[in-house]
Formats: sequence, C-alpha cells, structure tokens
Amino acid sequence: MGRLVFLFASSLLLMVAATTVSAATVEHSFYVKNFTVTRLCNRQVITAVNDSLPGPSLRVREGDKLIIHVFNKSPYNMTIHWHGVFQLLSAWADGPEMITQCAIRPGNKYTYKFRIINQEGTLFWHAHSSFLRATLHGAIIIRPRVRHSYPFPTPYREVPIVLGEWWNANVVDVETQALALGVGPNLSNAYTINGWPGDLYPCSQNQMYKHRVKQGKTYLLRIINAAVSSHLFYKIANHNVTVVAVDARYTNPYVTDVMVISPGQTVDVLLTANQPVGSYYMTANNYASGSGTAVGVPFNPTTTRGVIIYQGASSSTTPLMPVVPAFNDTPTAHKFFTELTSLVGGRHWVPVPLNVDLKMFVTVGTALDVCPPNVSCLGRPPVGAALSASMNNVSFVSPTSLSLLQAFFFNVGGVYTTDFPANPPVQFDYTNPSINLDPPLLFAPKGTRITKVKFNSTVEMVMQNTAIIGVENHPMHLHGFDFHVLAQGFGNFNPATDTPKYNLVNPQMRNTVSVPVGGWAVIRFVANNPGVWFMHCHFDGHMAIGLSTAFIVENGPTPDTTLPPPPTDLPQC
Repeated sequence: MGRLVFLFASSLLLMVAATTVSAATVEHSFYVKNFTVTRLCNRQVITAVNDSLPGPSLRVREGDKLIIHVFNKSPYNMTIHWHGVFQLLSAWADGPEMITQCAIRPGNKYTYKFRIINQEGTLFWHAHSSFLRATLHGAIIIRPRVRHSYPFPTPYREVPIVLGEWWNANVVDVETQALALGVGPNLSNAYTINGWPGDLYPCSQNQMYKHRVKQGKTYLLRIINAAVSSHLFYKIANHNVTVVAVDARYTNPYVTDVMVISPGQTVDVLLTANQPVGSYYMTANNYASGSGTAVGVPFNPTTTRGVIIYQGASSSTTPLMPVVPAFNDTPTAHKFFTELTSLVGGRHWVPVPLNVDLKMFVTVGTALDVCPPNVSCLGRPPVGAALSASMNNVSFVSPTSLSLLQAFFFNVGGVYTTDFPANPPVQFDYTNPSINLDPPLLFAPKGTRITKVKFNSTVEMVMQNTAIIGVENHPMHLHGFDFHVLAQGFGNFNPATDTPKYNLVNPQMRNTVSVPVGGWAVIRFVANNPGVWFMHCHFDGHMAIGLSTAFIVENGPTPDTTLPPPPTDLPQC
C-alpha cells in the first residue's frame, strides 16, 4: 500500500512538474510615447511602443501567463487590446476603450494580466483608441507547449510579416477631422511590410523589408493585417505557399499563390524556398471591394513590396515581380475566404455546436446621421447629413462615464440597454442600390443597445451586408471568442436555399470574418466566457461611427465560470 501511495505521489509530482515546465510567466514593459521617424520623404511624429514600428513581438507558449506593464507617456488617452486572445475569466484585460475599461490617461499606467489558453498560432496586439492602431501594434506568437509539436513539418525559421498602413499626418488628427466633417477619413499614403513602405514609394528605395532564405528550407510566415481600413492581397513572386492556420486556428493545408487578409485577420503559411537562387518581390495591395459600386468607395491604389533574397543571389539581380491581383478582384478574394477549412481533430479543434439557443439576423453597413452639433457635414454623403454606420439600424455609441463591463459587474443602471434587436426592425431588399432612394431607411438612430445571453448558450448570427450608401466588404471582429464560419455568399441571405449550404463538419474558425461585398456570412459560437464582449467592424473609421455592438455573457454556475472582480489598478474615467 505504501508503495502505491509513493507511486501515486510521484506521478502527481511529475504532472505538477510537467505543468510548471510547460507554462511560464512572460513579462514585458510597454512604454507608449511619441517619436520621430522618416517615411516617404517626411519626418513624422508617431505614437509607438518602445520606439519601434511595428512594436515588440510577444513570444509565448500555450498556457503561459502574460504580464504587460503599459506606461502611457504619450499625449493621448489609449488602451491596448490583445486581438484574438480569449481572455477566459480575464475580461478586464481585453482592452477596448469604454467597453472593458476606461482609457489609460497620459502619464498613467495599467498592468494587463492574462493567460493564453487553448490557442496556438498568430494573433496581435494593438491600440483600441482612435486611429492610434496605425502605429501601435505588434505580433503575438503562440507556440505549442513544451514537448508538443506543430501539426505540420517543423519550419526552419519563423518570420512575422506585419502588413500596415501609413499616413503622412498625425493619425489622431485624421480621425478627428473626419468626425468633425461628418465624412470618411482621408486615405492613407502608403502600405507597409514590417513598418517599411518599399521601393515603389518616393524616397523609399532603402526603406524596404528584406528577408534572406536558404534554398530548400521551409519558413513559417506569420502574416498579420494590422492596416486600419484596408483588405490586402499578399503574394510572393514565383512561389506557392501552404496555409496551415488562420486567426490562431489550425487549418487543413491549403496551397495557393495569393492570399487576401482583412484588417484584424492573421494567416500562417509555409513557404519553401524551392525556386532558383535569386530575389523575389513580395507584395501587398488593396482589395477594394466597394470601389466598383455606384457610390465608388475611394481607396489607396498603391502597392507595397518587400523582397525575398536567396542565399548566394547576386546583389545586381533585379527581383522578380509577381502579377498583383486587380483591386476589385472579388472572385479571387471570395475563393480564398471560403475554401479554408478547419483541421478536424487537431489540437484545440472544437466541433460545431448543433443546437442553437439564439438566432440573430443582423444587417451591417454604412448609414447616415442627422448632422450633429459642431459637425460641418459639408462633404460626402449628402450635405446636411453625417456619415454613420449601424447594425440592425442601431448606430452604437460608447459610454462616457463608465465602461460597459464595470456597469455590468457592479449593476449600474443607465449605461446601456439589453434590447439590441435580433432582427432588422424593417425588412427590405438589403443589397439593392435603389434603397438609397428611400431616405427613412438611410438614417440609423444612435444608442448603446447590446445583447445579454446566458452562460454556455449557443449564438448563431447571419450578418447581411446592405447597399445603404454603398456595399463594401466589412471585416467583423468578435472579442472573447472564436466562431465557426458556416457559410458565406452574395446577395440577400435566403434561409430556404442558403441554410443547406452550412458546413457543419469542418468550417474554418476565426475571430474576424469578412462579410462579402453585397453579401452575407453566417457564424456560430458558444458563449462560455463571462463578461462583456465587443463586436465591431475592424475598419477603424466604421467602428468610430457606430458599426458595433456588444454581448453580455452572464456568469456560469460555479466559481470557475464566474468573472472575478476588477484589478485594483483598473483605469478610472
């Protein structure tokens, strides 16, 4: 008996030791401040973390605890969001301003503490206040636990590729001006790869990202679209890649020569250096889904490029250039968005929940607002109205005195209502441009109307794009959860003919889905994470004018399904 007790105790100690070895505490300090860089012939003051663009990469393993001390030495209110991290029982660390916390004011600090649980792959962090995300962002690289391997051959190297957007202006002023005029923000001046615009832009011959490879080796590219308002095609000349994960979820291997990545999305691909020794451009250019519409949504038509250089390549060799997709190549974009599937049985794979507790049909798109005080409303859209956006004809307004999570946790009334409509208040021909001739359909009332659901309930949402003002592909991001993307299509969603198209076997899982231009997407998730979770368009200009909502997930029945109190250093409004 004593020997059995000894063996059991020894086994328990081994388990504890294994857990200790496989999980660590990763601690960083983020100093947010202004500094000056030179891009596109201009010296520009930007706000960044630790004087770097992109900011520092966080390299962790599944199970690790992160402690990030954020010191705001900038002149702006700001927060940091850990995009795609579940924040299981740590909603206070999620970061969206006025949703889970008040802003970190200039001169103040806040420490974010959370664990990476049941996630592997690539995510990223970014500011969640105004347009600061343009320069306040960086990669989150989540490797498997110790002694766990990837579900694909181990790569020779891992390479973060952060796609971004650059303005020759103060990005906070860009948003402030747009809101003051009641119009969309000014277009960016360039796209970037790992902070560099590339040699197609003025004064940028020596400001291009370069990555050196060895012939025959395979590299894991962790690609992040950190752009503020642009879907981006990404290609490498003469090379195919194999997609192995999206949004930190493993996929079945998918071979392609082109990717399209929406703001807020990540794609992990294997690149094998199997071409003749030489140099090959990589490119990123805009997928401008709304550019071909009657309204003609303006976009930045430029291309950024970096270069893959094989070991032994001559420096005098001109790199090969890929044929970049046309800016309105919706067939190519839709093919990539819809053909990815989950790796069934892979680590952290979750089967599709089949019983649905709450079904929602939600319109998403732009709208109009009666010209507010102190707004000129002199530009597009019609004079006398301000550009707005809505979900189910509700244009979301953030609280001003208390975050939604604080109001929920402390049961404070008057901050929000839980009457967000599960269906459009008026049914219409959603994708028919002629609806713009019906003025009452164009204006969306403002409100802080959200949805409350019980713990562990299953939510299905059909997101329907509308042609109000103009159709456009909207990247919709849900905080706190990944969801199954059951189906996507064009036109008005038809339950009779489109429901049979649902993939209930191996649909891709994401935290950000692109609702097709003039079309729809269906997602499903289990609300198993108590707290308040923001859902919004990841075009910052659209989020700022109301293309958002939120979910309250009630506490579960046990202490380990109950949201703990806020940390003592939580910023106050």
